[in-house]
Amino acid sequence: MSPFAFLISLPVRAYRLLLSPWVGHGCRYQPTCSAYALEALERHGALRGGWLAAKRVGSCHPWGGHGYDPVPGADPAFDATRHKDHDHA
Repeated sequence: MSPFAFLISLPVRAYRLLLSPWVGHGCRYQPTCSAYALEALERHGALRGGWLAAKRVGSCHPWGGHGYDPVPGADPAFDATRHKDHDHA
């Protein structure tokens, strides 16, 4: 994780440590928004990962989505089908 991405991850880590145990387990998505944010920052860096995390948190409301929503590039089955046309083997 880049230093800037790590810096952005600190509030997420603080939320997971301090607030998450009190909020409960009523998450609309799998993985949870905080897990998604940390993975997005790790995979995509501060700018794109931060944007993906902000979009996810912004969609967490009664009229938003729900269910399985992995970080882009995190699902090997998705990656295999997405890049199938690019295999030259």
